[in-house]
Amino acid sequence: MRLISAFLIVVMLFGSTGCAGLTPQQQRALTGGAIGTVGGAVIGALTGGSAVLGAIVGGAAGVAGGLVVDEVNRKR
Repeated sequence: MRLISAFLIVVMLFGSTGCAGLTPQQQRALTGGAIGTVGGAVIGALTGGSAVLGAIVGGAAGVAGGLVVDEVNRKR
């Protein structure tokens, strides 16, 4: 549980710093990755699986989702 807490704190710190100079595409990818990482870690921990593996898979899916959302918004 300590590992999960430390990981979530690090993710939140990285997510809250350095976002001012990013393009909208980069912001969506970062936001999606952060949400996916936290969600994946929580789901992994709650289901009895690996929180770290859940965070990795969730983060990758979140980045991909953020980029897809950006592309859809750009085409509008």
